[in-house]
Amino acid sequence: MKDYQREFLDFAIECQALRFGEFTLKSGRISPYFFNTGLFNTGGRLARLGRFYARAIRDSAIPFDMLFGPAYKGVPLACSAAMALAESGPDVPYAFNRKEVKKYGEGGVIIGAPLAGRVLIIDDVISAGTSVRESVEIIRTAGATPAGVAIAIDRQERGEGQLSAVQEVEHKLGLNVVSIATLETLLTYLQGKGDGSRTYVTAIDSYRHRYGT
Repeated sequence: MKDYQREFLDFAIECQALRFGEFTLKSGRISPYFFNTGLFNTGGRLARLGRFYARAIRDSAIPFDMLFGPAYKGVPLACSAAMALAESGPDVPYAFNRKEVKKYGEGGVIIGAPLAGRVLIIDDVISAGTSVRESVEIIRTAGATPAGVAIAIDRQERGEGQLSAVQEVEHKLGLNVVSIATLETLLTYLQGKGDGSRTYVTAIDSYRHRYGT
């Protein structure tokens, strides 16, 4: 585990963006943990989150020319990641989309820089891959090229088949996916804690064996 991954998990738990218990997911699965980027809800928290994205993006070595955040959760994530990258370079353009076409003023569905070159998609997690597929369509329609996807946590659990949702995106869309942390990272983190966090390891490990890849 890299230092910034441990720091990210500490930070996510501190903000209660990462919580443990019993949570019903959209898939109907009962998960022993839940992650919600909406709780990075102050300027300071969002700025710090952007720096974690920037670290993961740099480590991935995925070549890209700009960032794209799918509406709605991806919008602040792309903005914060772009600002964090600019702190020590590179200073790259970013854009995000509207859910509906604006029919007045500048019009269109894209806000920010024009989509061009290699576009890295920034999102929170990949569950069914719907947001990524929609983003890829928007990017390709604009004449640009999807470069990959950066997410906060890879849950490493099965999607529609035997592959994980992330693996499905990588195989079906031909995109590399990078994450700040993974389920495996989370388990290693909890196993190394000297407090009550170890009590969650059994539940998460059981969930991984049932739904993981």
